[in-house]
Amino acid sequence: MNKFIGIGIENYKTLIENNYYYIDKTMMLKELADKKGIVNLFTRPRRFGKTLTLSMICTYFEDERTRDGEKKDNSRYFIGKRIMEAGERYTSEMGQYPVIKVSLKSAKQPSYEMAYNCLKNEVIDEFERHSYVLEGNVLSEKNKKRYQNVIDETAEESDYATALKFLSQCLYSYHQKKAIILIDEYDVPLENAYFRGFYDKMIDFVRSLFESALKTNDALEFAVVTGCLRISRESIFTGLNNLSINSILSNNYAEYFGFTKAEVEEMLSYYDLTCKLDEVKQWYDGYIFGETEVYNPWSIINYVNTAISESNPFPKPYWSNTSSNSIVRDLVEKADEKVKSEIERLIDGESIEKPVHEDITYEDIYRTQDNLWNFLFFTGYLKVTGKRFEDDIVYLRMSIPNREVKYVYKTTVREWFDLQLQTIDSKALSEAIIKSDTEKMEDIINNLLGTSMSYYDSKEAFYHGAMMILLKLVSGYSVESNKEAGDGRPDIILFPNGPRKPVIIMEFKQCEEYPEMEAGCMEALKQIEERKYAEPFEKKGYEVMKYGMCFCKKNCMIKRIDML
Repeated sequence: MNKFIGIGIENYKTLIENNYYYIDKTMMLKELADKKGIVNLFTRPRRFGKTLTLSMICTYFEDERTRDGEKKDNSRYFIGKRIMEAGERYTSEMGQYPVIKVSLKSAKQPSYEMAYNCLKNEVIDEFERHSYVLEGNVLSEKNKKRYQNVIDETAEESDYATALKFLSQCLYSYHQKKAIILIDEYDVPLENAYFRGFYDKMIDFVRSLFESALKTNDALEFAVVTGCLRISRESIFTGLNNLSINSILSNNYAEYFGFTKAEVEEMLSYYDLTCKLDEVKQWYDGYIFGETEVYNPWSIINYVNTAISESNPFPKPYWSNTSSNSIVRDLVEKADEKVKSEIERLIDGESIEKPVHEDITYEDIYRTQDNLWNFLFFTGYLKVTGKRFEDDIVYLRMSIPNREVKYVYKTTVREWFDLQLQTIDSKALSEAIIKSDTEKMEDIINNLLGTSMSYYDSKEAFYHGAMMILLKLVSGYSVESNKEAGDGRPDIILFPNGPRKPVIIMEFKQCEEYPEMEAGCMEALKQIEERKYAEPFEKKGYEVMKYGMCFCKKNCMIKRIDML
């Protein structure tokens, strides 16, 4: 029987013991041992396996105990895994260290008090998990009382701010081994606090938590910290000289977050889906971590799960549907003319070049447009296609990774465009069309085009799509696109919903230079006549109005048939 697909399962033990498909990432354990970083920071986009990775690290290294202090054997979870072939130097480390593992993602709350209480509960849970240290005389009575106060929620806020260091000291006393500290989603409290308005209070608490546990802690063996974004040393890692940073620009550990090409091919083959490889690549590939090509693991898992039960699955934006994509929306809403042009180029498959700054805080997000582009890059909405150095600054060429992420941009721009349409005077547009007031029509259309962005993959599609949406505002008419009439298919027909109203035919052309616009309009009108677009309607007794329209960049020129 094929292995199950584990959607959203982030616990390593659960995956292994319940016959879920697992892509073996255990050689990361060897790399951790070889590189011997004291504090290892990994920044990757959301849903790229960070939490599962920490669970795997914990399962491998932890000298796990029951509440009574009885040692657990977790070696069975690594039978047949690649790490078991790495040699005794590495396998001898299995089950040898006390491990503290906390996640900060529960701090995504509307107030500081709620966020702080959630973090406090995370700490309490970990204290309770290691409460076996209270047995016997390993700890002094003073430390036992302090330990119990944390669990009983009678400790001071300062005690919780230094709790991870204290717990590691207690574990060292018990095991006579330094502790491994694993912190997941470290930047969630800061991101949430920034947007909720209590950033300063939260950063003070998180800084104290980190500095005490990671900076001056003789009971620390090593630490692994994960998040979506690197936060500058000055804001949270002050004075932490032992920090090893592994961002998406780093070659180190590049293949351990996300799925490589070989891993995706093996997974598709396992489920008899090799024929879907090209489709999967277009939609979910395209990320570059260091120099390694990576697929989005969340989307691959969901796609395969769907494909198992459906004979002809259609790709879906699984990853983009797990978030509000607010950073893209902020970029679109705050875009000036330059940024609008850059967004259009990205959607059209081109690349843009931006300086990259890895040291950044949430307070910096909106200070410059470049900071927003940085956030988009480090959170997975852009990929690197090239780089150069100038004046000690790294400049990256960036593009949209794949069709799934392009969907986010296109959907966001479309929603923004729909809001722009609400500012259009639909009555004035309707009157201008019926009265053949081409100057007024041009003013309305050009005002819209001048503030809009294309969410289509070509200029022609943008003009046609924008006009389709705009003309739906014309009262008393239904809009038909490319419907057969005469000897061809006019671009747009406005068909009246009542008597005594004319049929309106519009044909579009597009040119690259402004002086060519008038000729483009005339060519469109000639096409209406030569292909007899109006004939079927005229035979039925309708009056027919005919417009030739030519678009150049963000401008439109309109001519009537009587101008031909």
